[in-house]
Amino acid sequence: MTAVSRTVRIGSSHGLHARPAKLFAQAAKDAGIPVTIAKDSGKPVNAASILGVIALGVEHGDYVTLTADGDGADAVLDTLSELLTTDHDEDPA
Repeated sequence: MTAVSRTVRIGSSHGLHARPAKLFAQAAKDAGIPVTIAKDSGKPVNAASILGVIALGVEHGDYVTLTADGDGADAVLDTLSELLTTDHDEDPA
């Protein structure tokens, strides 16, 4: 099985700071397969590591590349991509 990659643009208006990073890392952990995230052409980090995700310093509008390897990788990337492209900094209505 080959790894699947997807590049997405960050939607949260304050980037991947604590709250969106926590949501993302938890979802990556729950996926049950290895997932990495890389900013631009930087070194990939474990997407399930909240500290690793925050350390990337991802800002609003930055592009990141997600890579997943395992059963259901496409579905996992669909879910994670949606989390990243959503603005989690808007006040809930």
